[in-house]
Amino acid sequence: MIGVAVLGSTGSVGESTLDVLARHPQRFRLVAIAANTNAAKLARQIRTWRPAYAALADEHAAGELHALLDGAAHGTRILAGPGALEELALLPEVQCVMAAIVGAAGLRSTLAAARAGKRLLLANKESLVMAGPLLIAAVKASGATLLPIDSEHNAIFQCLPPGVVSGVAPPGLRRVLLTASGGPFRDTPVEALAAVTPEAACAHPNWVMGRKISVDSATLMNKGLELIEACLLFGLTPAQVQILVHPQSIVHSLVEYADGSVLAQLGAPDMRTPIAHALGWPERIDSGVEFLDLLKAGRLDFRPPDTDKFRCLALAQAAALAGGLSPVVLNAANEVAVQAFLERRLNFPAIAAVIEAVMERASGGAIGGLEDVLAADADSRMRARERIGPVTAPARGAHA
Repeated sequence: MIGVAVLGSTGSVGESTLDVLARHPQRFRLVAIAANTNAAKLARQIRTWRPAYAALADEHAAGELHALLDGAAHGTRILAGPGALEELALLPEVQCVMAAIVGAAGLRSTLAAARAGKRLLLANKESLVMAGPLLIAAVKASGATLLPIDSEHNAIFQCLPPGVVSGVAPPGLRRVLLTASGGPFRDTPVEALAAVTPEAACAHPNWVMGRKISVDSATLMNKGLELIEACLLFGLTPAQVQILVHPQSIVHSLVEYADGSVLAQLGAPDMRTPIAHALGWPERIDSGVEFLDLLKAGRLDFRPPDTDKFRCLALAQAAALAGGLSPVVLNAANEVAVQAFLERRLNFPAIAAVIEAVMERASGGAIGGLEDVLAADADSRMRARERIGPVTAPARGAHA
């Protein structure tokens, strides 16, 4: 019986993980669940699953959780505060950690799981973007198993030869091709983007995702972050990662080898496939996903991304080339700008404008340790907020 902790259990990846776990009660035991702020959904999950531990990173939300449970925690120990997620990741009865807390909030617990030698199912791409060299070094030092959950990186992993080492490109690999749906605005004229709403940006045509990652998909920043992630996971240079817009989201990514072979992983656009792959690896287990019908799909289309229209992707490519702390700056400015867009304080094109302004003022430099990462993250967030203006700023117009 494998003990599992799901960090980010209330999000879309977390809920999909719970769905897969429910299909294999003889194989997995849910030991711990955790969320950042969603007390209401976590309370419902506690009543359903009755795990040994549950945690909320936000201490104020933890008070709400206790009130919702009304003393009926069903034997679940409740933890709260910034260190709670790390505590769950380090539990001796947990062998497998799903790292699905969105954004920089998941960094410390992801690093803790890596340092503890756990099987780390990585859905929190920001951990790699911010502190990739530190995370890969921790995995190698502890002997942890790092398995990517992003559908694209999981697809690449499935197309690599057995025995691949995190951060090291296998012999004969020429390049990888990351596919992108193109998001809800892939065919929207550039002049219409200033008027798009958060609701439209979050209405992804193929995937069901949280609000932040949905906006990232709409700006193509998500693909830029995935490019950085792919370089770190698989030991690639940015020049070895090509991005293709593939509207059907059936080919999840491809790997090209020196002999001319191109291997691809295909499947229905459902996160339960990569989750089940990582949970069961090296075996294959049932995911509950509808099987792919290529005759029904009919066709597979590919085209290059428009980096003039989607400036966030170009900015991410520049950060990948610069390396060091540049991806930290990119990620921090993006998180602040996306939140401002969701709060209607920033229009859609201004997300990229804010990120670019922050990157232009950043000093960059190498990553010496976690302190460097956290300092660059805090400074970039401050600069992004200054650029956007106060919370009471009007929602109309192209800020920044």
